[in-house]
Amino acid sequence: MKTMKQFGIVLAIALTTLLSSCSSDDGGGGGTTASLGQVKARVGSSNFVSMDLATFATKQVIGGFTTIIVQGSDATGKAIQLIVSDYDGGTGTYEISDTANISAIASYIEANISNPMASQTWAAPYDGSGVVGSITISEISDANVKGTFTFTGKNQDGVDTKAITNGAFNVNFTSN
Repeated sequence: MKTMKQFGIVLAIALTTLLSSCSSDDGGGGGTTASLGQVKARVGSSNFVSMDLATFATKQVIGGFTTIIVQGSDATGKAIQLIVSDYDGGTGTYEISDTANISAIASYIEANISNPMASQTWAAPYDGSGVVGSITISEISDANVKGTFTFTGKNQDGVDTKAITNGAFNVNFTSN
């Protein structure tokens, strides 16, 4: 989890720095669908909508296991990352749970550009969490992945939690 946090923070900071002159269309977060190149959700009572240029998906096959990663960042340093490991090749729902065979992980990141050590990450699952959300892949092709998600993440530096609801993604896979 620490490696995932560091990767997410570094990526969010780099993308935010490179794209700080871009603006995000605040078309509202959450819902059942996302426009192409978007990850969107409700984060607490606020909308999150990623920028197309700071949104990506990858599909990696290592040792016969497939992992799908979707990440979207906005211009303010916020990001949502979804990981489905041991992906079975079709559509379906993957529970975010702390069971022994964790197959789905999600995180919400608030990068602090002026003080990176003050960046915050809310991750799911966490110790003792039980089922705290799900990632649903509703459509997938060699070029694109679409779906929905919801989760409650626990702050990696504290005890507070943050609800990420009504999430949706529609992202083209990057070339490896």
